[in-house]
Amino acid sequence: MPITSSILEVAKAHPDQLAIVGADQRLTYGELVADSRSLFAAVDSLHGAQSAPPHPAPETEGIPITAVSLTSAFETSRIIAGLAGFRAVSATIDPRWPLNHQVGVITTTGIGVVISDSTDLAEALASSAWTGTVVTLAQLRELEADVAAGALTTAAIGETTTTPPTVRDDAEPFLMLFSSGTTSNPKAFIKTRRQYRDNVAVSSAHLEPFPGVATLAPGPVSYSLTLYAVIECLATGGSVHVADEFDPFTMGARIADEAITRIVAVPAVVRAIAEAARRSPERFRGLDLVVTGGANLPASIRSSLGEVLPETRLISYYGAAEIGFIGDSRDGDGTWITVYDTIGAQVRDDDGMRLPDGEIGTLWIEAAACSYGYVTGTTEDVLRGPDGWASVGDQGRIENGLLQLAGRAGDIAITGGHKVSLPEVERAFEAFSLVGTAGDSGVTGDGGSAGDCGSTGDGGSAGDGRPRLGEVCAIALPDDSLGSIVALVIEVGSGPDAAATMQGTPDKAALPDKAALLAHARAQLAPQFVPRRFYTLDRLPRTVGGKIRRAETVELIMSGQGTRL
Repeated sequence: MPITSSILEVAKAHPDQLAIVGADQRLTYGELVADSRSLFAAVDSLHGAQSAPPHPAPETEGIPITAVSLTSAFETSRIIAGLAGFRAVSATIDPRWPLNHQVGVITTTGIGVVISDSTDLAEALASSAWTGTVVTLAQLRELEADVAAGALTTAAIGETTTTPPTVRDDAEPFLMLFSSGTTSNPKAFIKTRRQYRDNVAVSSAHLEPFPGVATLAPGPVSYSLTLYAVIECLATGGSVHVADEFDPFTMGARIADEAITRIVAVPAVVRAIAEAARRSPERFRGLDLVVTGGANLPASIRSSLGEVLPETRLISYYGAAEIGFIGDSRDGDGTWITVYDTIGAQVRDDDGMRLPDGEIGTLWIEAAACSYGYVTGTTEDVLRGPDGWASVGDQGRIENGLLQLAGRAGDIAITGGHKVSLPEVERAFEAFSLVGTAGDSGVTGDGGSAGDCGSTGDGGSAGDGRPRLGEVCAIALPDDSLGSIVALVIEVGSGPDAAATMQGTPDKAALPDKAALLAHARAQLAPQFVPRRFYTLDRLPRTVGGKIRRAETVELIMSGQGTRL
């Protein structure tokens, strides 16, 4: 269902139904429609006042681009939803990106208006050749108020008029999204309205964003998972509750007080939910469904949530922002993904030939929601092949119709002629107990961008109460005879930031010796997958979103900063 069509229908039938809810702010559907008229008029006047506006990327078909770079999840959601019913292309830029990356995407893609409270960004753009406009949230709100009151704005803008939102044409560009932005130049791509409607059709069929359901989607709206949760809730007539971050001390009260029954969140938040529910289970009893992005959810998270909230269902889905939803895992160890029936999936070799069942190769997807390609100038990567199938470089295997991910291209090591999935090595240590040896191996996965390591658990204890090894990253190190060898790097939690983010990570004294680690690996893995070396680091390198960076981990070990066991 188109987002604007749904918003207009609910606003007419149930104007007082909540649409977007923050910690201290909320908009009903009726208010969202009224708010959108003043919002678009204000933004449109900012674009119109430019004497030499930036040229938007050709993929936008001439529609001006408005970017939101705010820390407020509520305001970002309000702006994106408000502009959806008008001729506008919206983008969300993570204010935590490196400044040069923010400036780069703004100037390269021809963004015309940036809503940001960052003085540094405003100054950097002012010193560049960019000819667009930066406006703070307060300035935008003031301009909206002037428009709503029918007052004149600045002389340069003149008098503004408002028009109601309308259902837009299928082919019209809708959102500009980005696939990265932390350690590499962000790759931009466009989603048309048809592609987002196709994506909503898939998620509606499998992830249950039903009409009237209250969904909590905590985290920055610059994350594609959070942004999509906002869109899908409004597109299906639900209420989306947002938060700048997940605070377990206050979120439990919101879940209970606002009758939230569905959560869409990254795996780290699901882990925090389980811990918070363990302390105050009565606040979480109403939760029916938790949906998390990233395949191969660590077994410790799945078991912890199931132990404390046995009536709450958990779905871990797999998808790519460029492509859309692909499939999900709902039980067992979570490593095998059921591909949705409207999605095509193939594993191919480097020459594009389809591989037989069980062999690791590059995953190619056929999906109606897939973007056409990347925005000119932001990357030379190709998203779609000549046959229309798309790949973001994920590696995997297919057996008996089920998909198992092996990471991205940088997550595959070639050792002695064998392909080794580094995330698979990490998964084996998810079940390693610091007290004795755990049984079956668990699950992990990167669930993020290329080169990110997975998490082996919560760094403390899983459902059985035994302390776990903590965060690990499997890497490939160069070797003269084998080409490369597999090594495992263990975070020991004594770095300057570890106390705040890695509670429960073992210290050096609590670590097992190399013999115990090897014995566990040999019991869980094929011989070529067994790490030949083990290292510790005080702190594994991470993205701003908390994902471990594999390539940077290799650099730290190669430069001698790790301790070899």
